[in-house]
Amino acid sequence: MICPKCRYKDTSVLDSRETDGQKAVRRRRKCNKCKNRFTTFERMETTSFIVVKKDGVRESYDREKLLKGIWKACEKRKVTEDQITNMINRLEEKWGNMGKEVSTEIIGEDIMDALKKLDEVAYIRFASVYRQFKDLETFKKELQKLLK
Repeated sequence: MICPKCRYKDTSVLDSRETDGQKAVRRRRKCNKCKNRFTTFERMETTSFIVVKKDGVRESYDREKLLKGIWKACEKRKVTEDQITNMINRLEEKWGNMGKEVSTEIIGEDIMDALKKLDEVAYIRFASVYRQFKDLETFKKELQKLLK
């Protein structure tokens, strides 16, 4: 592991423990040169599938790209990083078990279902972009579904 402060390549692990529910290992490290202490998180990579877009284009799954969209929907909401991480971990496990290719339709619907349970405002924000609401009437219809 490279020290983030001095870029030295030799560090020592001071403490190591699993994080609750995130399927990751948290490690406290110390640089052997500058003595800087820092934390790293290690997570097993289990998501190696291809995303099939609506137009048929295929691309590798990108967790960061997905997280960016979800955080945009959750902006200024009382949603924690742990909640989002746990949600994405569960969904990635589901998608990874579906085969080598997963459509954006399945991904989008699964995210909306999970967000609906987590935060209704974040759900509406995500749905408005994902479903490309064109006018106020479409927005009202989605809100009516949520109120039922």
